[in-house]
Amino acid sequence: MGKISKNVVLALFLAGGLVLSSCSNTPSDEEMKQLNDLKAEVSSLEKQVAEKQREKAALEKQVAEKNGKLQQCQSDQEAVKKGLGK
Repeated sequence: MGKISKNVVLALFLAGGLVLSSCSNTPSDEEMKQLNDLKAEVSSLEKQVAEKQREKAALEKQVAEKNGKLQQCQSDQEAVKKGLGK
């Protein structure tokens, strides 16, 4: 290797060592607070999603019931028309 290559490798090695030495293997209190806040927000959003899914299911049930009543009314209307000879 040339002298320049050795210097570049040495510089990269030292820079990498500085970066690694500044990293901690444990989260700070602020990072833990952010993580806990995010977990709480996720939990809250999951509860909201579940509630909205229950509301959707209830609304779909209401729509199905009304569609059933509408279909029955249409059947009754057709029967009346046939009875009147129309």
